[in-house]
Amino acid sequence: MSNRIQKVNSLLEQEISKIILRDFYFPESLVTLTHVDSSANLIEAKVYISVYPDDKMDKIIEILNKGAYSVQQKINKLLKMRPIPKIKFVKDKNIVNAGRVEELLETLKKEEK
Repeated sequence: MSNRIQKVNSLLEQEISKIILRDFYFPESLVTLTHVDSSANLIEAKVYISVYPDDKMDKIIEILNKGAYSVQQKINKLLKMRPIPKIKFVKDKNIVNAGRVEELLETLKKEEK
């Protein structure tokens, strides 16, 4: 991955996380932007989200994607960069998998005792 793409990803991550914190309200949920992955041509950026509790993930991703255009417009105003990638919110499956591994390890520890 080029240095420019890494810088763009980092900048988008900072700005989008601020926008989510300021403009969206998710009661009883912890929503975390884990990372941003922009395409090489900067046409699209996948914004990876993790949610706790996990059962609210689909609904929150749906809400974020409905508001993606609004987020996109705010990014356009904030950043003096062209092109601004089209934003798409997706689940961060790595976090879900890590949580599942933790659960399995806890179960094994209890069985050993």
